[in-house]
Amino acid sequence: MNDSSYYVPSAAMVIVLLLKGRAVLRAWRDPLLRSVYALLLLSVLVFLFAAPPTISWVNRVTAVPNFSAPLVYCLLSAFSASCLVLIINWRGGPPEATRRASRRWIAGYAVVIMATAALFALGDAPEQRLRDFDTHYADTPFIREMIVLYLVALTVSNIAMNLVCWRWALQVHGWLRVGLLVIVAGFFCNIAFAATKLTAVVARWNGGNLDYLSTYVAPAMAAASEVVTAAGFCIPLAFQRVGDVWSSWSTYRRLSPLWRELAPLSDHGERAVRIAWWSPAELQVTQRESDIHDGMLSLYPYFDPTVRTRAYEAARTAGSSPDAARAEADAAMVTAALRARAADPEGTVISAAATENDGPPPATEGPRDLVGMSHALRRSPVVAEVREGRGFQGAQG
Repeated sequence: MNDSSYYVPSAAMVIVLLLKGRAVLRAWRDPLLRSVYALLLLSVLVFLFAAPPTISWVNRVTAVPNFSAPLVYCLLSAFSASCLVLIINWRGGPPEATRRASRRWIAGYAVVIMATAALFALGDAPEQRLRDFDTHYADTPFIREMIVLYLVALTVSNIAMNLVCWRWALQVHGWLRVGLLVIVAGFFCNIAFAATKLTAVVARWNGGNLDYLSTYVAPAMAAASEVVTAAGFCIPLAFQRVGDVWSSWSTYRRLSPLWRELAPLSDHGERAVRIAWWSPAELQVTQRESDIHDGMLSLYPYFDPTVRTRAYEAARTAGSSPDAARAEADAAMVTAALRARAADPEGTVISAAATENDGPPPATEGPRDLVGMSHALRRSPVVAEVREGRGFQGAQG
């Protein structure tokens, strides 16, 4: 990896942080969201401070030749703790037990962080090493123990993270499962990173030289881990959003037949605020539903419950489910009302209804299935009979 390559995974994690940020701010009390955010933030900091240019800058500012080494190791230990806390919150359970377990792991890795700082202070690392600190000081007392400590701590947390993500993936479906499996792959790369580093260190202990594993191979594995893990966190978020937008536009399209029938009766043409064609899909659906409801409200004086009842019975007789039959019955009643209104160009029924009752229409039995009604307008034989005037004519038909 070249110097700038270290910043690529940090940038990837920053994107995920920005995607997650609003959700975390809205639900800051949720320990699971906080754990995910802490893990992502620490991932950014690890790669930011592990980049050779940043290492050189930190060493220069602190005037300590290798101060960046324990700093990065402490960040990795904090990252390991955040993984374990995330595991605990994912696993769930009684809140008090979850908090107690989280505190234990945080305390344990706090000890690791303090031990890392103490071992560095006790050791002697006078020569600045930007890329090969682990292998260069693999035989140095206290520094050697510090290196092994952070590698073991990182390995333990990543194995545990993989286990819980794998079990979680077996219990869920869809894009969440895909995201979890990608996260498993990312943390497996982290395990390979630690194993590669440890192999190079052990080779030094035995008089060998596999420094290239620590200097070149391990950083590439770590970068791959960060990018893959970022993708794992992004996949459920991104595809859930795409799915929501697709569902909204599908609903918008499926409402078209009913909207075309009722929109001319609503006041959408005189609306003070017009919805632009590029507006979000959810807003477009809401506006289309509003137009439909306005049109149905203007048709209310022409609604004939007898038509609805007979249409429901006919739909049930034809084999429709209760929900589908209700949608067909509502669509049939709307169709009959449209015919009745067309036959009353002077608005006599509307005037009579206004004279008899100045209040709002009485409440219906519940919300209507607008999508089902729209589908029935195109496909239902029961509605087709009413449209052609061959059946279900009520008092106002």
